[in-house]
Order: sequence, then structure tokens, then C-alpha cells
Amino acid sequence: QVQLVESGGGLVQAGGSLRLSCAASGSIFSINAMGWYRQAPGKQRELVAMFTSTGNTNYADSAKGRFTLSRDNAKNTVYLQMNSLKPEDTAVYCCYGRVGIRANWGQGTQVTVSS
Repeated sequence: QVQLVESGGGLVQAGGSLRLSCAASGSIFSINAMGWYRQAPGKQRELVAMFTSTGNTNYADSAKGRFTLSRDNAKNTVYLQMNSLKPEDTAVYCCYGRVGIRANWGQGTQVTVSS
């Protein structure tokens, strides 16, 4: 099993920045994909950014040029640096880690961007 714990959400003004962290524990060597999804009120959950099993980094169109996914293998942590935040980025951001075909999720962290 894999446990994912997020941190770093909060309230920020439009144009500001936040960095989200996702610390993984447990069977971390079995994780083959890891990244972030978000879900805004009344909307479906959507991919934000992901390290894929093939070694690529995928970003949602809305995140390209503003968000950067990175990782610190020594700390078993994935980061999402979010710059130039917009009110439409307001959502609960959830860390995702895939083991085989099984999805593992963190508890989520709220990001609120005020206009």
C-alpha cells in the first residue's frame, strides 16, 4: 500500500504562487505514475500534472507555462509549483499515485485564489 499526504494549500490572491507537496510512504518503489488532480465545486476531477510510467511529464493545457511538477526522490516527495494563479484554479488538489493499475489518493488540500 501507498500513503500520500499533501500539504501547501491555502488562500492566495490572483497572480500569486503556491507550492503543493505530496509525501509518499509505504510501497513507494511500486509507484509507476504520480502527480496531481484537482476538483472544483460542481465540476469533474481533472488532471493537473503527472509523471507518467513512461518517464514523461504531462500537464493539463490550463497548467502549461504556469505550473511545474518536480520531485525529490530522497524525500519521496512530489511538488507542484503553481505560479500566476487564477480564480479558476480554485479547487481541492489531490495527490495521485498509481501502483499497477490501482489508484491511490491523498486526502486533498484546498487551494483558493481570490480575484
